[in-house]
Amino acid sequence: MKLAIVGATGMVGRTMLKVLSERNIKIDELYPVTSATNRGKIIEYKGKNYAAITIEEAVKLDLDFAIFSAGGNVSQEWAPRFAARNIVVIDNSSAWRMNDNCPLVVPQINQDSIGDAKIIANPNCSTIQMVLALHPLHHLYGIKRIVVSTYQSVSGTGKAAVQQMEDERKKGSSSNMVYSYPIDQNCIPHCDVFLDNGYTKEEMKLVNETRKIFASPDIQITATAVRVPVTGGHSESINVAFERDFDMNDVKKALTQTEGVVLVDNIQNNQYPMPIYAKDKDEVFVGRLRRDESNPNTLNMWVVADNLRKGAATNAIEILEKLIKN
Repeated sequence: MKLAIVGATGMVGRTMLKVLSERNIKIDELYPVTSATNRGKIIEYKGKNYAAITIEEAVKLDLDFAIFSAGGNVSQEWAPRFAARNIVVIDNSSAWRMNDNCPLVVPQINQDSIGDAKIIANPNCSTIQMVLALHPLHHLYGIKRIVVSTYQSVSGTGKAAVQQMEDERKKGSSSNMVYSYPIDQNCIPHCDVFLDNGYTKEEMKLVNETRKIFASPDIQITATAVRVPVTGGHSESINVAFERDFDMNDVKKALTQTEGVVLVDNIQNNQYPMPIYAKDKDEVFVGRLRRDESNPNTLNMWVVADNLRKGAATNAIEILEKLIKN
């Protein structure tokens, strides 16, 4: 297999290389792709050094797959060029997620939607962990409405945001302000840009991507996305109303049997999911299960995942694994 990683020096790109190494996927030829300013930069993978190339060079190669994590503008311009050369693109940006001709894939849920597509979209990090936790329950009870509030780590914004928080913690301020406000000792109810409806793009991604992945356009969804001073790991408080009533034991059983989900719900011993324990793990962790006593057929749950892994890199690599297998 000949594989290019576009955006190999970014946080997600580096995590992709790490996940690839851990999963021991056989790669005959690996090409890390960076911006022109980083051309020739040495990228280490499994004890071997690779010199980074530009995307202009990569598109001319006889590749099988290219995984993009270099931003929406790069994906919009270059993914079709790779696809035109019969290279299958797995794209981590938001550029192709809502395109009708591009499947939006969480392999445990809808890998069959891939078909013969040449551009496959990786969902948003906060969407991935939510839909994976909700999918078995949607199958059993039918989801009517989702109310979700996210608590998203600064690593979701990128290296510069992590640096801002670290500067604030060490020096009390930062000369590199990625956010409009300090993030250390603060919560900012603003992820991505605001839209005309008053919601942010991040919040609307949760709405639109969930409907597409579940192939359920009528699910009512509303979201509030908040940036919190955590280095890695997104958390979500989810209130989900079903068409039919549920038994809590059956809910727990369904979650326990779902690939990629780990149930951590032992309040007697103060055991519940937290981002500090999700770090460097590929699973989605679910806990704090409890019936909403104010509304019929409604469940409250708390969902946590490492946003750089299952929320981005791992899901993309899992798509790659499915493609290789098929």
